[in-house]
Amino acid sequence: MSPLDGARQAVEEGIATAVLAADEDAFGELAERYRHELRVHCYRMLGSFTDAEDLVQETLLRAWRKRESFEGRSTFRAWLYRIATNACLDALAGPARRREVGMAVDSAGGPASSTLAEVTWLQPYPDELLNLAAPDDGEPDAVVIARETIELAFLAAIQHLPPRQRAVLILRDVVGRPAQETAETLEMSVASVKSALQRARATLREQLPERRADWGAATRPSDAERALLHRYIAASQQADLSALAALLREDARQTMPPAHLVFNGLAAILDMWRPVLEGDQAWGDWRAVPLAVNRQPAAANYVRRYGEPVYTAINIDVLRIEDGVIAEITTFGPEQLPAFGFPLTLDLCDLDHIR
Repeated sequence: MSPLDGARQAVEEGIATAVLAADEDAFGELAERYRHELRVHCYRMLGSFTDAEDLVQETLLRAWRKRESFEGRSTFRAWLYRIATNACLDALAGPARRREVGMAVDSAGGPASSTLAEVTWLQPYPDELLNLAAPDDGEPDAVVIARETIELAFLAAIQHLPPRQRAVLILRDVVGRPAQETAETLEMSVASVKSALQRARATLREQLPERRADWGAATRPSDAERALLHRYIAASQQADLSALAALLREDARQTMPPAHLVFNGLAAILDMWRPVLEGDQAWGDWRAVPLAVNRQPAAANYVRRYGEPVYTAINIDVLRIEDGVIAEITTFGPEQLPAFGFPLTLDLCDLDHIR
């Protein structure tokens, strides 16, 4: 045994002693180290930031109640992941949280195919909180929350998988757990885990954008993506549809998961934007704040309607950029802005301060 392996074993033995000692404060302090990464794990399972918050709390409560089941045969982290995964599966099986992927509609009300818009419960996840999920680089189970495992397209695609297939794919391909450990976590055979993983991968290939493999494993938007985001914000604030059109690919699409809506193509997107930005029906004075969401560039949009003293949050736009232009915009409601540290109403001084 190497000195490093010996040190890790000593740490785990110390953890096992602390867990079984029934010291609630010590246990809580130990479990809290994993709260952020467990929340990301629950988020991948559920697709909802709000539900992930609830389920990570449920996980820690279950861990305390079941602390005697921790025998030190696996790491404390692996034990918590097992509890979290099964808590999510229980939630997905419950009537209060059962959600079915549904057919989205286009601007004319006809059926539209969109992995993102078919998942109405999908929510964005702030990059600042993603950064808290990775342990220190020196830890044996250090993880990097890369774009390819947290981007909205991936999150929406795995919601199309049956819950148990989803759990297998996340544990094996994202978290990197061994097949035997995954089988024990889900009370499946190793052969069943391998079969479920094969089926899940095949479904993902059908659901994900064709060029997803080109996006790489970035952990933050690139300088070029941030520059394009600022151009997008400037054009929006100036109500300049020509400038906005220049940033979009001809076959770009805008999806609105909460509303099940899809706008396919540049013309459809501009037709949707035009009434709120131009003419007598324009909503007012627009302002936007740059965000980083799911390792993608994004903007929180506010508008001050004519005669009103403050700016009110309208939505969050998350951009997918390919070859220097916007290929897709995913639009969410403003409800989650407090999770990003932004209020739902701002005055102009506040906007200038936070930009």
